[in-house]
Amino acid sequence: MKKFLLLVSSVILLCSCEDKPSLQKYFVKNTESPRFIALDLASNIIKTDKVALSETEKAALESFEKMNILAFRADSTNTAEYDKEIKEVKTILKDESYQQLMKAGSGNDGAAIYFVGNDDEHIEEFVVLAGKKENGFAVVRVLGNDMNPTHIMNMLSLLQKSQVDMEQLKPLQQLMK
Repeated sequence: MKKFLLLVSSVILLCSCEDKPSLQKYFVKNTESPRFIALDLASNIIKTDKVALSETEKAALESFEKMNILAFRADSTNTAEYDKEIKEVKTILKDESYQQLMKAGSGNDGAAIYFVGNDDEHIEEFVVLAGKKENGFAVVRVLGNDMNPTHIMNMLSLLQKSQVDMEQLKPLQQLMK
């Protein structure tokens, strides 16, 4: 009986170790690469101690956990690499777990917003992919609990009216140069 349980456990373990590409794996693979700028932002990036928050803004802030940003800077010497990397990200985002919420622009210039969750009221992750072939692209993962599209809009509003901890954003200045 022990051998049978061991065999069943091994089969379950092997089947659960799925090796399909994911955005998380893509981030991990490229975080240390010199071609990319990686940034992890905690929820404390939004300084709200001096701002009066509405109930909807409080709910949005409570649903937000962290933000991961991975940016590829393009130039005239790495257009093939840009094409390869953006194609890989777009392929990952075609997975059924990512639902497209919005798209703007065309071709390689533009942005798209995706979400992962059971429905549009219990979202675990928002993903923004934005790029321009001449500059590069960025993938932004907003992670949280029971987020919804309204929460994201409220977070953007909070970012504008609160003091953002600019120290956490310094690595992104390299991309803007």
